[in-house]
Amino acid sequence: MAGVLKGKTVVVFGASNGIGAALAELALAEGATVVAISRSGTGPEGSKSIAADVADHQALASALEAAGVIDHLIYTVGARLGSPALVDLSDEILRLAFETKLFSAVQAVRLSLPYLSPDASITLTSGQVSRKYGVGSLVKGAVNAAVDAAGRHLAKELAPRRVNVVSPGVVDTSLWGEAGSEGRAATIARVSGVLPVKRVGAPAELAQAYVFAMTNGFVTGALIDVDGGGLL
Repeated sequence: MAGVLKGKTVVVFGASNGIGAALAELALAEGATVVAISRSGTGPEGSKSIAADVADHQALASALEAAGVIDHLIYTVGARLGSPALVDLSDEILRLAFETKLFSAVQAVRLSLPYLSPDASITLTSGQVSRKYGVGSLVKGAVNAAVDAAGRHLAKELAPRRVNVVSPGVVDTSLWGEAGSEGRAATIARVSGVLPVKRVGAPAELAQAYVFAMTNGFVTGALIDVDGGGLL
């Protein structure tokens, strides 16, 4: 796959850590010019890092304008919500979930339209909880399902530009706690025990799925599950 993104400009929202950072690093290794957008304004070495809070749409517009012509746009931002039961769901949690993962993603796509190349791709991020049901997963399931649907509608509306959605399972990131913490280790061990592959995912494995979505010109409107068999 060496050099498959050579000469392309890849914009990654959420590139300061986790899956977004791994994707930015892989895109750089594949020859892309990477614009790393995050609230902290940090990104992998070699990327063009821009600070922008996705809730600030003026900041988003400025960041996208600074990126120039965009060949691939990837949105990986989400909010840490925990797993509240219905009785504990607050207006704040509901707003945060949808504002961060859905509304700001749609705004980022809308604001990018003047800069997208004619054959550009857009890749959003949902999660297996959109189709894996349980107690405490109402708000996360609902917002991820909304992202799944948004990706397919956008694939029709923005054609011939391509729009896809990557749906991760459990991935070993700071979402589950600080590295080396007992809580994170316990969660990883518990989930690993029930997955067919007997382990959780690594950010680098998810990054490969985004590169596939970017570089395969016959893939659009797809929901790409990378979950170690978590939906089986």
